[in-house]
Amino acid sequence: MLAATPTAPSPLPRLPGRASAVTVGLWQRTRGGRIPIYLGARISGRPPPKGRLPMRVLIMSDMEGVSGIVDWAQVNGGAPMYEEGRRLYTEEINAAVRGARAGGATEIVVVDCHGAGGSWNFNSLIPDLLDEGCEWVAHHTWTGYTELLERGCDAALFVGMHAMAGTADGVLSHTVSSQAWHNLWFNGVLVGETGINAAMCGTWNCPVLLVTGDEATCAEARALLGDGLTTVAVKKGLGRYSARQIPPARARRMIEEGAREALRDLKAVRPYDPGRPSEIVVEVVSPDRADSFRHKHGVETLDPRRLASRAPDWWSAWKQFWF
Repeated sequence: MLAATPTAPSPLPRLPGRASAVTVGLWQRTRGGRIPIYLGARISGRPPPKGRLPMRVLIMSDMEGVSGIVDWAQVNGGAPMYEEGRRLYTEEINAAVRGARAGGATEIVVVDCHGAGGSWNFNSLIPDLLDEGCEWVAHHTWTGYTELLERGCDAALFVGMHAMAGTADGVLSHTVSSQAWHNLWFNGVLVGETGINAAMCGTWNCPVLLVTGDEATCAEARALLGDGLTTVAVKKGLGRYSARQIPPARARRMIEEGAREALRDLKAVRPYDPGRPSEIVVEVVSPDRADSFRHKHGVETLDPRRLASRAPDWWSAWKQFWF
């Protein structure tokens, strides 16, 4: 059964006396002004209260938003630099796991959401390097793992995310497929993969509290989910294949602290619901890319390159289009 429909996301009022901070680029905004992350400043906030009830946390991960990654050869299975990319990717996930545990998480499930191709699809994390404080889901259909959400999940953390297709300063920016998809709208709102994952979590009333990636991705996520979202920008895109980056060791410390900070207030961000009824419109790059979707039940062809899926709620509209 679906959870009650949450209202549209909007910034929530800050609690009196609670320090607040959102990491942006190389700087961190606080109520006292801007302080440079690269000088070792820590994210503001109190330690999690003792005796907190069990907390389930879902970490959804991708590769393109990881510090040190700027080329497809680092994220495509079997490519010359893929093994380097896998190590960088796994260590950023470990940082989020450490931060989540420090923030009070008692059960952490990591879902590999990166399609690297072939047997590497959703199977890029290096098992021997993974932090033992989590369990992980590999080689599962993208957006198909919902077990933790159905059981009741307190928060979702998105790590290594990339910007939507067409973002000029988004490193390796694309939406779902860099070769096939051009644009994606939920009830008229242009979204990327952050929006897809957030809508899936929102179906079961689970808020997204952290997004990490490049600056463009963090800005995209805040625009969609609200200013209560904690973001950690580990690089600034100088184009699609270039970036000014924070070294991985420092980026991991930032992610760890960001995850811990994000879990201090589980109501900082409202669960994302694109609206009901729901319309999903996909624009592909060429008519042949739409062929595999045209004859699915509930999917309408709007023109040779645009398809629409409509249903009473987002999850129903997504399932009839994607699965």
